[in-house]
Amino acid sequence: MANLVYRRQFTVEWGHCDPAGIVFNSRFFEYFDWSAWRLFEAALNVKPNDLATAFGIVGIPLVGAKARFHRPAKFNDVADIASEVSEFRRSSFEVTHRISIGGALAVEGSETRVWAGRDPGDPVKMKGVPIPAAVIARFRAAA
Repeated sequence: MANLVYRRQFTVEWGHCDPAGIVFNSRFFEYFDWSAWRLFEAALNVKPNDLATAFGIVGIPLVGAKARFHRPAKFNDVADIASEVSEFRRSSFEVTHRISIGGALAVEGSETRVWAGRDPGDPVKMKGVPIPAAVIARFRAAA
């Protein structure tokens, strides 16, 4: 079985670009974030604002992110993003992203997120909790 891959196409907007007319690097992390949330929505059939209630967690906070830039993205480029959970650990997981323009890889990146609940010792704090097997199974679908 392959991992579920969320795919979306978008057009680079002027507001995403710097004065040189290329996408400002931090914008790619925004693209990664919204794609990760859409991936979770597709896999779990739960809207992002309902995820915590549906699974009894605080959320899936980001604890790490990185990107590797292969070519620039420019105003009006049509980009394709493909995102998947590439690894599940006990209470954290890795989401990988690939953004292509015209079939050529432009940016690849990853996010480390935590399946977070309340810390029983201090309910103001979050703490990683085990990811349910049923949740993991939803990401293991035929691609």
